Amino acid sequence: MKKLFALAMATVMTLSLAACGGDTGNNGGGDAAGIAISGNTIKIGVFEPTTGENGGGGMQEVLGVRFANQVAPTVDINGTTYNIELVEVDNQSDKTAAVTAAQSLISSGVVAVLGSYGSGVSIAAGQTFADAGVPAMGCSCTNPQVTLGNDFYFRTCFLDPFQGTVMASYAMDQGYKTAALISQNGDDYSTGLAAFFRQAFEGMGGTIVADETYQTNESDFNAILTSVKAANPDCIFIPSSIATATLILPQAKANGITAQIIASDTWENETIISAAGDAAEGVALSTFFDENDEENPVAKEFVTGFKAYLNSNPNNLTLNGGSDGVAAVSALGYDAYMAVYEALKALDGTEGDLTSVSIRDALKGVSFNGVTGSISFDENGDALKNVAYIKQIKDGKFQFLKTQSAE
Repeated sequence: MKKLFALAMATVMTLSLAACGGDTGNNGGGDAAGIAISGNTIKIGVFEPTTGENGGGGMQEVLGVRFANQVAPTVDINGTTYNIELVEVDNQSDKTAAVTAAQSLISSGVVAVLGSYGSGVSIAAGQTFADAGVPAMGCSCTNPQVTLGNDFYFRTCFLDPFQGTVMASYAMDQGYKTAALISQNGDDYSTGLAAFFRQAFEGMGGTIVADETYQTNESDFNAILTSVKAANPDCIFIPSSIATATLILPQAKANGITAQIIASDTWENETIISAAGDAAEGVALSTFFDENDEENPVAKEFVTGFKAYLNSNPNNLTLNGGSDGVAAVSALGYDAYMAVYEALKALDGTEGDLTSVSIRDALKGVSFNGVTGSISFDENGDALKNVAYIKQIKDGKFQFLKTQSAE
């Protein structure tokens, strides 16, 4: 498993560099002066999609960040108590809109940014943050290119090479020898994760019998599903948005597909269950967190507090997908906020101006026990994580099956 994971990482880095002539073009803004903290307010940007195809997941990430801000609304640095103010923007699940949203955050004077749900928009905005010298802390953006070559982008989640390997391993453990892939053209997350699954699955001796793609905003998947059914795979891997999942599952059932459908972290959203109904039954997926994990006291405290937060306002429940279930991306949003908070605390006792660049520098040394596990970062700004949770939709609920690592 370690060899497969290392091979996947090496492949994506090689491809990324080759595509850019040996340079990602995302050089981290090493000469950026950054933005200074002024007055007694520290502005943190919330860079998330609250509309568009990833709006549901983005909103759950926002809820985790908002709750974290309630838990830790102030920070003391060098004898001054600073209020932490969230500045929220909607990147609309769109790469072009993401750049505009990122620019608006910089103009508003934020000294750190949280997000985004969706690797494509995170990659699109990365250079904007780097050029301004403002660190960004991704929550669930799993594509390796988010942080690759960008000294100002970090993240609290695991990466897609790991996630693809995990789901390939899960499929093999279930005895599935053949698989079909369905991914979205032009979406970094979807196509990247499908490629990592293929590499790992074939490396383990499996066979990909169909590899189908669809366009953004496509709603009729019958032709694709007909081809997949004809290939007769043991399982079908569909790394897609929430919106796509709600459409493709009923169509798969209507086409008489009985192969096991497996998916990725984006599918852990109550909307999929409510929209797809019994067509969602049996789907297995990988994710970052399980609210019933009793082993981590930090997680246990978070789940109790976050459920109370959701139930304190009917609108929160609506934004969360209609229930007080704790989504993994909400936990990651909370951890992302706390990572920046820990960096701010680390500035206490330091000399010189307090700037976004000094926050970036402090983030490199951050290490704390988070909701989703121990949080610290490697030289690329990636969280050091090696465990995923496998869940399955049973009786209309996400139920924990097992943990899976890259060991």
